[in-house]
Amino acid sequence: MSEQLSHDLIALLGDGAFIALVEAFGGTRVYIPVTPDADHEIAAAIGTDMAHRLGQRYAPAVLRIPLARAFRARHYRAKGLSNAQIARALGITESGVDKLFARMDDKPVKGSAQLSLDI
Repeated sequence: MSEQLSHDLIALLGDGAFIALVEAFGGTRVYIPVTPDADHEIAAAIGTDMAHRLGQRYAPAVLRIPLARAFRARHYRAKGLSNAQIARALGITESGVDKLFARMDDKPVKGSAQLSLDI
């Protein structure tokens, strides 16, 4: 269920808003109102437009926001973060990050966000 919900939320919100949502609420239950106010905690995390989009799709409901650690780890690696930085962001150990990447079929390369020096 959590994996399917992650896919659905990514399709609905896009990568950036999904990352913001799971960074703010991952691992917890969150009430999704039909029309969230601009000062609602969800709107503060992902923006009013995305909060309304979430409300139109799921409200009124309580969603268990996934942790999405593998997705976030891949996202952070693409931004050029080290395993130590990824571990801190995910709340796991560096060896946990190693194991997370080892389980992936398409492993992201360390330093994959670096620009090529080829001219």
